[in-house]
Amino acid sequence: MIKVITSAERHTSNREWIHSEFSFSFADYDDPSNAHFGALLAHNDNELSPGQGMHEHPHHDLEIITYVVSGVLKHQDDLGNHAELQGGSVQVMSAGTGINHSETNPSDSEHVRFLQIWLLPDQPGRQPKWDAKFYPAEHKTNTLLPVASGKGGEGALEINENVTVYLSSLERSRELKYQQREDRRTHIYLISGHLEIACSDGVFQLEPGDAARIRKSCNLHLKGTGSDSNAEFILIDLP
Repeated sequence: MIKVITSAERHTSNREWIHSEFSFSFADYDDPSNAHFGALLAHNDNELSPGQGMHEHPHHDLEIITYVVSGVLKHQDDLGNHAELQGGSVQVMSAGTGINHSETNPSDSEHVRFLQIWLLPDQPGRQPKWDAKFYPAEHKTNTLLPVASGKGGEGALEINENVTVYLSSLERSRELKYQQREDRRTHIYLISGHLEIACSDGVFQLEPGDAARIRKSCNLHLKGTGSDSNAEFILIDLP
């Protein structure tokens, strides 16, 4: 079963310093019927203005994954981690028993766009930790590149949940197959370009900002259909 959520159906939060599109209930957007998708609690598409940011604030018992689409995102936390994450970087933060961090845009002229994903951990009260990695564009071209996973290995950053996050950038007419298991969910979010999703439910055309929530076993066929740019998307396999 596939449910497509269009870009227009997301909740828009537009402040002077940050523009956000929320796929699930978050902050000032409260919709009990759209609170989560399995272990996935939040999927926000953010654009942070130059010199702005979210100053130090706490989290606990969350697995937070950040993908920097473009620009530079500066991270600092009370574990002593400091990093300036360029476009193509993925950051994972296991909040566990508690972590304080800030995320800011160090540029005085360029915006930074980043996706932020919140997941429930496999158990509460874990030791907090942080890690990040840069993934070159060619590593995700015409393939599904695992960038964060509870399984470990494959070059992916480790998280505390039975979830795998993939990045992909499909050229026009290139196709990928993805076999979803009966007991799993799949969340696909199109960052840019145009993507065709086909399975036994039918054929669906995704535009930038659209998402597909997929349940039950489905042999997915993913195809880049845009003529001007690759179809860049994120695919999350989760319980």
